[in-house]
Amino acid sequence: MRIAVFGSGAVGGYFGARLLQAGETVSLIARGEHLRALQTHGLQVSGASGTFTVQPHLATDNPAEVGEVELILVGVKAWQIPEAAEAMRPLVGEKTTVLPLQNGVEAPFQLAEALGKQAVLGGLCQISAYLAAPGRIHHVGIEPTVVFGELNRRSTARLQLIREVFERAGVRAQIAEDIHVALWDKFLFIAAFSAVGAASRVGGGLILQTPPTRQLLEEVMREIWVVARAAGVPLPAETIARRLSFVEQMPPHAMASMARDLIEGRPSELEQLIGAVVRLGERYEVATPLSRALYAALLPQEQLARGNRTPPVP
Repeated sequence: MRIAVFGSGAVGGYFGARLLQAGETVSLIARGEHLRALQTHGLQVSGASGTFTVQPHLATDNPAEVGEVELILVGVKAWQIPEAAEAMRPLVGEKTTVLPLQNGVEAPFQLAEALGKQAVLGGLCQISAYLAAPGRIHHVGIEPTVVFGELNRRSTARLQLIREVFERAGVRAQIAEDIHVALWDKFLFIAAFSAVGAASRVGGGLILQTPPTRQLLEEVMREIWVVARAAGVPLPAETIARRLSFVEQMPPHAMASMARDLIEGRPSELEQLIGAVVRLGERYEVATPLSRALYAALLPQEQLARGNRTPPVP
């Protein structure tokens, strides 16, 4: 299958590397020092999946050099989606499927609006990985998993084909019965874990070992669950307990990318995660005081990372 990974950092690059390992024709869209490393030395993966190096079919910052493909994995940060949707147009043809892997619940709809509803799936992934250096990805832990489905909840042949492609690469792939439930299931976890992790500046292990902080994490998850239900998404009542158990099984030092970005002074997905909880809570008339407090506490860090030292107008 002809595949393009648009945004070949820690997440997109990891899944692209596994697909390359399996013999798929994969082009990596990247930029800067990371791109130069990919072109010169290939892409190296280390950590929980072992250590291996792959050579992309093509590594470039120009999607037009790749042309139309059958599958696009969108690996950019959620806040980069509007710009990415325009830039990836040369990759999209009549038979192209776009699979977003972003955190949050809004990216598939932004892509569908820009590229057409027929092209875009709902999607998410589970993995803890980071860019250790240009051209080098470190897999911290969590079994790499991709979950996807049609936004209209139908069963289609392309879902089965994509699942087979990932499974040949040794990547766990699941077709969601209801992708909207799946997106909110992860959103409940990642928005809460990211915000509490960024505020406390520690990994999941210490969050859980500190009773007041663990309680905060659980209560933020509960706020998000109430927002989901108000939005008409039938998120099961046991989701919170299951997601807390998931955190318990993670490597103790694992930290969400949003938290890591804020701690290291980089722009983050603050607006697309805990900021979206606040925004959607307002839309559906659900009070989210803890999420609002975390968002307010983290917003100055986000502004500094983006070079904006002027407080926003209330």
